[in-house]
Amino acid sequence: MEPTQIVIIAIAIVLTSLFIALGIQMWFILKELRGSVVRVNKILDDSGKVSGAVSDGVTNVNGLMNGLKSGISLVTSFKKKGDIDE
Repeated sequence: MEPTQIVIIAIAIVLTSLFIALGIQMWFILKELRGSVVRVNKILDDSGKVSGAVSDGVTNVNGLMNGLKSGISLVTSFKKKGDIDE
């Protein structure tokens, strides 16, 4: 075998092994990226639930305030009627 053929074969072997190592590393990187995307998606889902719970709480407080306002107006209307009758 000539020295040129030996050098070409050696370079081919080295490049092949480098490409295989690069492919394995890319596999692990993509696998970790997928896990990160799944975790971010779960975080976003949980934040949607939390914001929905906060929104429900604000709605309930708003209903309570409207109820109190109606009750106060009812009491003041009875009080005004009582003042007129006296």
